Amino acid sequence: MVHTFDLTGKVILLTGGYGYLGAAAAESLLHHGGTVYILGRSEEKFQKVFDGHSALGSRLHYQYCDISSTHSIEEAFEEISTLERSIDVLINNAFYLGSFYKDGLDPITITDEEWHTGIDGTLSSVFRCIRGVIPHIEKSDSPRIINVASFFGIVAPDFDVYKEFPELLNPPHYGTAKAGVVQLTKYYASYLGERGITVNTITPGPYPSGAVRENEKFVEMISKRTLLKRIGEPEDLAGAFVFLASDASGFMTGQNIIVDGGWTTT
Repeated sequence: MVHTFDLTGKVILLTGGYGYLGAAAAESLLHHGGTVYILGRSEEKFQKVFDGHSALGSRLHYQYCDISSTHSIEEAFEEISTLERSIDVLINNAFYLGSFYKDGLDPITITDEEWHTGIDGTLSSVFRCIRGVIPHIEKSDSPRIINVASFFGIVAPDFDVYKEFPELLNPPHYGTAKAGVVQLTKYYASYLGERGITVNTITPGPYPSGAVRENEKFVEMISKRTLLKRIGEPEDLAGAFVFLASDASGFMTGQNIIVDGGWTTT
């Protein structure tokens, strides 16, 4: 029996891997035998999330990387390449939107600067990482690139819900950029296919975290919009990363796996 989900020996780079969903993905990738490098700007946050982890220092590592900087991305990939046999998997999970998390963004009053920052942090950053990893990942026997989009890149927000909770409304550049991530995936899947590099997308649905989860009325309203009548838990998404990182997805490229509880089905 071929161990198609075994990630032993695979070197996996995960941007934004100490966040709510990223940490769960990292845990699952480690559980299946992968060596995981968490790429981010805060070693302090990394240490806080993974403090005492059994794989820390052996198969779990931190690597400084600022996805807004081409130089930082290339430097991070080069450094890991000197430490490992090859880079096998890149997961583009990190993004930034600028002032959104501090102040909220109104779809009417959003400024040019805020728009450009969000597009850069959600779409252009993925492009920079894909471009930067190609010289390294093409040396792998089973190269994989996995991009993370959002169901807001497929459907518009349910404004009946957000009328009551305008502070939680995703701004227009977020969904626009995430739709671009899906197209960027298809483009590079086509371009890199003859090199044996697969490029796929994972599209999460409603996975509220932190203080948002404490808003019981909001959680209840968005739960009703899914076919399963609940919000997503990080563990619901983790398996998709394992599948796309593993040999099980070896003949799959240019695809978008939607893990949204059925939200976008109706």
